[in-house]
Amino acid sequence: MNKTKKKRKAFVQQPDCVACSCCVKVCPLGAIRVIAGIMAQVDMAKCVGCGKCAKECPASVIEIREVGT
Repeated sequence: MNKTKKKRKAFVQQPDCVACSCCVKVCPLGAIRVIAGIMAQVDMAKCVGCGKCAKECPASVIEIREVGT
């Protein structure tokens, strides 16, 4: 029986993001940046899905989802 842990990644509901940068400040891997002062964007290659950004987001627009294998 092969039990592979699914990877988790952060996803920003971009139209609702207020670009406050709270997520940027708490991300331990620098996987989030605010683009043009408008919205946050996650670098999927760096994100490990720890959830710190989602907990810190005052607008509650970041969610952690399981992705692939």
